[in-house]
Amino acid sequence: MNDKDLLRYSRQIILPEVGIEGQQSLLDSTLLLIGVGGLGSPSAMYLASAGVGHLILADFDQVELSNLQRQVIHSTDDIGKDKVISAKETLSSINPNIKITTLTNLSADNIDEWVQKADIVLDGTDNFDTRFKINQSCVSNKTPLVSAATIRFEGQLSVFKGYEKNQPCYQCLYPVIGDNNENCVDNGILAPVAGILGTLQALQAIKVILNLGEQLVGQLMIVDALDLKFRKIKLKKDKHCSICH
Repeated sequence: MNDKDLLRYSRQIILPEVGIEGQQSLLDSTLLLIGVGGLGSPSAMYLASAGVGHLILADFDQVELSNLQRQVIHSTDDIGKDKVISAKETLSSINPNIKITTLTNLSADNIDEWVQKADIVLDGTDNFDTRFKINQSCVSNKTPLVSAATIRFEGQLSVFKGYEKNQPCYQCLYPVIGDNNENCVDNGILAPVAGILGTLQALQAIKVILNLGEQLVGQLMIVDALDLKFRKIKLKKDKHCSICH
């Protein structure tokens, strides 16, 4: 780190739990963010400002007017742009010293290649099929998965290390899924709820990198923003799980 880096990250470096070594660990890390929408927007912005050295942004959508209510990394002038390009421009203005890679073609065919490049994966997608594929790749490649989801006034967050002997994977949480694949397009979402969960997602990723505090491994945090209640439930490894057992 040079003098400007030390100044930029000074408020983190003075934390005894972070220090120079912790900040360097952040700068040396690579995170894969899948989805640059309501969750990925605040996650990416805080990870960039905190000094995560390499962010890989994956999303195939373009910015639409209806996104702007909650996807704060994009602006009105970005409508029609690829989300990853809009996001990269915003992140580069926040912190020009980090590396940003953009992907519009992440698929089941190449996800392993990209997960292997990452120290942690953040899932900000909104459908179970995609989430299951991400989880499977993270288990196969022994990569921590920070998963968040939001709808209406609700959210949930967990860190999955299903490749470890006694820890569940995402599919242990949802072993059977029917036709009910709810999303905010059909059910709505209050804008700050996405901000809360996306920010918590970034926080957990940083804590995993630095091995700090409660990392929500084997636990699911459930957020009720309407009544402002947070609760945690324990998750167990499913001995019949086809992915991690």
